[in-house]
Amino acid sequence: MNPLYLASGSPRRRELLTQIGVPFSVVSAPIDETPLPDESAQAYVERLARAKAAAGLASVEGPAVVLGADTAVVLDGRILGKPESREDALAMLADLSGREHQVLTAVALTDGQRVQSLSVTSHVRFRAISDDEAQRYWASGEPADKAGGYAIQGLGAVFVTGLSGSYSAVVGLPLSETADLLGQFGVACWQSPAHTPEVTNLQ
Repeated sequence: MNPLYLASGSPRRRELLTQIGVPFSVVSAPIDETPLPDESAQAYVERLARAKAAAGLASVEGPAVVLGADTAVVLDGRILGKPESREDALAMLADLSGREHQVLTAVALTDGQRVQSLSVTSHVRFRAISDDEAQRYWASGEPADKAGGYAIQGLGAVFVTGLSGSYSAVVGLPLSETADLLGQFGVACWQSPAHTPEVTNLQ
């Protein structure tokens, strides 16, 4: 069985892979994440997941399976990326307040011979968020590096009144679908009950 590499710096994705007992190492996969003109959210996340997997494979030697993933928060067809400023984050939270949005997560695996990818769409509903709450949430530091300006697995969970789809996909990796993809590349789940990944080549 070829070793598995996770082409992501996300601690959430590391925790999710560890949760299903898959040993892996982490490699960096810096890519341009700018959306293309008129690119749909699904095409965007799948393109980035494939690009991250390819970049990760290029950085390792020998036979390997590399997993890339990308997550986007989408409201009214608009991709909400990581907030660029306090004002941007507060505007995102105001837009999401009291409404339902979509979270798209794509996963791609490659071993250099083939590439397989898929995307999962989940629907998340928020309760109303007051201006004071949004400002206090920003002050916590959590929204700064999160797509859509919130983390469902963190402090932002208090805003969520409903979820239809995959919780783990909203966090960053749809575990059921990822396990299926890993199986297609000969990587088994439940190899170990706990695993601390080796982090290499991170910048």
